[in-house]
Amino acid sequence: MMAKVTEEHLIENFVARYSAKALEMDKITPADYARYNVKRGLRNADGTGVLVGLTTIGNVHGYIMDEGERVSVPGKLSYRGIDVEDLVRGFQADKRTGYEETAFLLLFGSLPTAAELAEFRSALDSVRDLPPGFTENMILKAPSRDIMNKLARCVLASYSYDAKADDPDIPNNLRQGMELIARFPTMTAYAYQAKAHYHEGRSLFLHNVKPGLSTAGNFLHLIRATSEFTLLEEEILDLCLVLHAEHGGGNNSAFTVHVVTSSGTDVYSAIAAGVGSLKGPKHGGANIKVTEMMDDLKQNVRDWEREEQVKEYLRRVLRKEVYDRTGLIYGIGHAVYTLSDPRAALLKAKARDLAKEKGCEDEFHLYELVETLAPIVFAELKDAKKPVSVNVDFYSGFVYRMLGIPQELFTSLFAIARVAGWTAHRLEELTSGGRIMRPAFKSVAEKRNYVPLAERG
Repeated sequence: MMAKVTEEHLIENFVARYSAKALEMDKITPADYARYNVKRGLRNADGTGVLVGLTTIGNVHGYIMDEGERVSVPGKLSYRGIDVEDLVRGFQADKRTGYEETAFLLLFGSLPTAAELAEFRSALDSVRDLPPGFTENMILKAPSRDIMNKLARCVLASYSYDAKADDPDIPNNLRQGMELIARFPTMTAYAYQAKAHYHEGRSLFLHNVKPGLSTAGNFLHLIRATSEFTLLEEEILDLCLVLHAEHGGGNNSAFTVHVVTSSGTDVYSAIAAGVGSLKGPKHGGANIKVTEMMDDLKQNVRDWEREEQVKEYLRRVLRKEVYDRTGLIYGIGHAVYTLSDPRAALLKAKARDLAKEKGCEDEFHLYELVETLAPIVFAELKDAKKPVSVNVDFYSGFVYRMLGIPQELFTSLFAIARVAGWTAHRLEELTSGGRIMRPAFKSVAEKRNYVPLAERG
């Protein structure tokens, strides 16, 4: 034990002494990027994304280009050419869940018939259980404090349970992708239960999956001690999964799956990379930041109905005086959507119903007020010409909290939804890619001569 402590002390001491040296060597100035016309963040100077690929899977539309100028239009999201608003209205009108239908659409390119949907749901049901020994050896014996890290580990570990893990054929990759779609909720729920038990001292609940339940219903069943949930709870969680299932090939995690797949690696490595990308707070953790900001607002605003008090709080956020002092109003604005985010509008409608069921109407009205006032304050202080609106993250965290879902599961739910899109993008890369992605980085290091060890100062 003493040797281990000493070793840890040595490496910490070394890092403390030399980290500044490493940081200094890695510093590249904004002027350097401008000099070589580098597209930082793969963004053009006008904020649009650099075109690096083509896709038939999803499309995000928030503006049009008119004589070189961006013109804002109402936001639209489509899956395989079908407007998501139409998709949602369709399954909601039939009073059924829609995530399985959405996953089928993303994977196979068309809406399923009733028979195909039933067969697809049965196929997912047949593989929702984890392989024998997986839960004990891969989850319970090494519980993690972070669910996303554990989910990535579970994905990588799945390689060891697959006799055809490296088979590159499309049917095999489709089978692997469907297994991951089915098992992500189970892996996530068991990882959470292990964390709650081993790291927080709570009782361990490991329910068996229930054939016949939707993906959303099974997740609520697995994370709750009582396994109980209402129809409205299932409907709104299902809607969250549908709205997060895909968002075009340019988002960070889908692009990551394309890049890693282009190297020829296995499906588990590619999807685990997507999980790692999504874990980043700049990608998948935004709804957590929204809920934390709203909690801070409640602490700093005496009267939630007084517009001027809420406005002043938002001004202070932008002036970096409150919350995390980044100057960001979380849940407001989007890289593509300008006038509106269609996902936010669809989720808000259901969130209103859930707020009534849960007795959270006052809090819902506060969210509505912030939605109204934030763009006004943003324009007032930033003098920005580009319009901003709420994005899907603004309401999703609120919904998850009303569902009693712990905050550490928010990003994992994003992954549970998005694995369908990731799988579709991997299949597209395998089918239509063909070249390993290798963008260029220009070296701006100064040339130096080698100095023999004995002559170094």
